[in-house]
Amino acid sequence: MCVFSPMAGFILLMRWGWFQEGRFLGRVLDEWISDSQEFIHTKLPRLIVIAIIAFILSRLLSLGTSRMIRVAERHGGRRSEVRTMAGVIRATGLAIIGLIALLQALDSMGFNLAPLLASAGVAGIAIGLAAQNIVKDMFNGMLFLVEGQFNVGDTVRLAGITGTVESMTLRKTMVRDGDGTLYVIPNSQITTVANLSADYSVATINVSVDFSVNPDEVTKLLTQIAMDIRNSDEFKKVFLDDPQVLGVDSVKGSQVIFPVVFKTLPTQQYGPMREFQRRVRLALEEKHMLPGDPYRVFRPSGEAAATGPEHEAKESEPAKDPTTIKQPEANLFGSE
Repeated sequence: MCVFSPMAGFILLMRWGWFQEGRFLGRVLDEWISDSQEFIHTKLPRLIVIAIIAFILSRLLSLGTSRMIRVAERHGGRRSEVRTMAGVIRATGLAIIGLIALLQALDSMGFNLAPLLASAGVAGIAIGLAAQNIVKDMFNGMLFLVEGQFNVGDTVRLAGITGTVESMTLRKTMVRDGDGTLYVIPNSQITTVANLSADYSVATINVSVDFSVNPDEVTKLLTQIAMDIRNSDEFKKVFLDDPQVLGVDSVKGSQVIFPVVFKTLPTQQYGPMREFQRRVRLALEEKHMLPGDPYRVFRPSGEAAATGPEHEAKESEPAKDPTTIKQPEANLFGSE
């Protein structure tokens, strides 16, 4: 018993009437059948192979980027940057794979790709000229991510703005400063990167003491205070090296400047600095040492003894207001 499929029956019915062999529509039907056989025999397998290869490549790309993110989350560090880079690699890779697969499919089906590629080139040039800043933003953002010049959470100085990096993408970097203001900086405007969170921080505190104080005693006192802070339970894990008291750096009027240098972990210098200044204030008062004042005049003891009652009376006399002093009249054009 023979069983005919509906398609075979439809083709047999079409062979009657206008679709008989030898007629125009019959010849058209024969060419369609021949083209379909050629497509199924030669082009369809190639399209299937192209689709399978594109699917495998896209899966491998997704697995690779997912593994990058998992490794970054497991080991910590640049998780946000790795996630951003993985997203960029995945999106760019999928676009390239899809474009190549589409071109190969069109070529397999007999389309002429030369006009299409020429039009795409012209359109690419037009888009590049119209969006130069965006292209520059993305190019700089790619370099920042690859080179690791700064990470999310770092304290940086970008485009004249100092703050903490909250997020970074290919086009922009978001920085929040000390008063809570959030700045959105296009990556093309970042020409110099100052990373304040890299490796270590160095802080210099200038202690001003009066000229009358013995500088050796001041150096000894500052060294003791700095080492006490260095060895304290609160700050001993912050320091990377012992504090350095550099001695007398400059003399300005009656004040003598003693620089003290702290080397700490990145951005961890502020706590020891505040504690050091507090202890210096208390120690100077305890040792009866005057703080430096650039407007105070230092008078040796001999000069004070040489001053007599006339000098004291002159000093006690109140100074005149210069705005109330009448200026002598003068003839601007000379005497006659």
